[in-house]
Amino acid sequence: MKAYVYVSMKKSVLDPQGKTVQRALTKMGYKGVADVRQGKYFELSLDGSLDRDAARAEVERMAREVLTNPVIEEFHYTFED
Repeated sequence: MKAYVYVSMKKSVLDPQGKTVQRALTKMGYKGVADVRQGKYFELSLDGSLDRDAARAEVERMAREVLTNPVIEEFHYTFED
């Protein structure tokens, strides 16, 4: 089983890197880009020793305690069998 964890800045937190990318895209002539938010992506290969509910709890714990800064970041995740 694999878990895919997506981490991004909270909407209430300024994202200077995202703004820089947005400005660059506009200057390069790309149209229709209203906002850019940057983030991180983690792909976790799980060894199969946990059932789906236990895996979900463990991935949430990893994301909260290690993969994100909960003051300024939020996350969501998906699973693939």
